Amino acid sequence: MNERAADEGVSRRGDLTRRAFVGGLSVVGLGTGLPALSDRAAAAGEPVHFQYFHETWPTITDNLSTVADRGYDAVWIQAPQKSDLTWSDQSGRNDPPLGYQPVDYTVFDSEFGTEAELQALIDEAHTQGLEVFVDCVMNHMATGYDYDFPRFSYNDFHHDVGSIDDWSDDHQVEHGELLGLPDLAQYESSTSEYVRGELMNYMEKIASMGADGYRYDAVKHVEEKYWSDYANPKADDLGMSRIGEVYSGSIDYVQGYVDTGMDAFDYPLYYTLGDVFSGGDMSQLQGAGLIGQDPFHAHPFVQNHDADAPSQYHLAHAFVLTSEGVPMIYNLYPNAILDDSDINNMVWVKTNLAGGETYWRHADSDLGVYERYNNLLVGINNGGSNRTQSVYTSWTNTTLHDYSGTSGDVTTDGSGWVDITVPSEGWVFYAPN
Repeated sequence: MNERAADEGVSRRGDLTRRAFVGGLSVVGLGTGLPALSDRAAAAGEPVHFQYFHETWPTITDNLSTVADRGYDAVWIQAPQKSDLTWSDQSGRNDPPLGYQPVDYTVFDSEFGTEAELQALIDEAHTQGLEVFVDCVMNHMATGYDYDFPRFSYNDFHHDVGSIDDWSDDHQVEHGELLGLPDLAQYESSTSEYVRGELMNYMEKIASMGADGYRYDAVKHVEEKYWSDYANPKADDLGMSRIGEVYSGSIDYVQGYVDTGMDAFDYPLYYTLGDVFSGGDMSQLQGAGLIGQDPFHAHPFVQNHDADAPSQYHLAHAFVLTSEGVPMIYNLYPNAILDDSDINNMVWVKTNLAGGETYWRHADSDLGVYERYNNLLVGINNGGSNRTQSVYTSWTNTTLHDYSGTSGDVTTDGSGWVDITVPSEGWVFYAPN
């Protein structure tokens, strides 16, 4: 749900060997010439998720083998319940996104396809070794129904705020009508217990389809205790992972919702990426975002259906796909991203070479160099000229290979120091052969 217009733990696939193998094959097939996976690289590797939006369930199903071959571990799909708005209501690829104006949580026939087609998608994803995260919209219902829905009526909604005027007022944010959408009363209504029961049934129906997790929409617009007392315990009971959309640039604010028992998209990092990768100061990345504070619950991203990418698109991905956390890569146009050899190479690096704590080795206005300890040395240069920099590493007398394909091998000295050269507006990914 796009709030800017209004003012504003995931498990790894166990089959790492298979993932690395097919990922390596697919990238080599695209002509990037990656070397075969070494024993050393197999000891590392972190998951990457794919946001697969704006397509029908059958279209996504037919393309899941490609998603898996590129090395992704999971897909996030749009909300499956019956909703208002159709393809004909859109004035562009994502204007507005579909699935965010629920009408009936019990019906899973939607603009994206039938319930049977959704089941086929989830089954095929599991065949391909992919987990499925389903968007779960529990804050509001669709506009234009005068609070009259198949399962809800007037008393099931908040009516004490109306539109949100003060975004610093938690009561307004939690009880107000986001973008004019009727706000469900999870609390403070005579029927709130009924409302919560309907939402728990909705979560159960998603889980019954075999999905692996939820993406919670508009998290901050629902009382925090709903997540800690109901939704997250319910997800635990159902064996479901969850990732929350907490649309805020404050790390502590987002952390507060993580502490209720969910992962979260790293919006604080997103805002920093926008500053840095529009020709900004690279040193701002050091310790930035939720990944700098709680990487185990952070999902960094460069863009999504609500948030645009910065101008230095590939540089931003080079950072997100080598940092800690589980990144979510967005498919505004699926073939464009799945056939992007640079992104595919970065996914390969993340899923095969990345791991360990982050140690920053150098940071200035144009150049950032950091090590994922004893696994991967990354250099990103958003300046207009090549940069050579001497940096300390955890390796001594070790030859490091650049898996980006833009620079030659280098060898660390007996004290762990090495000189690396990073191309202008480019990146290097060094790891032992």
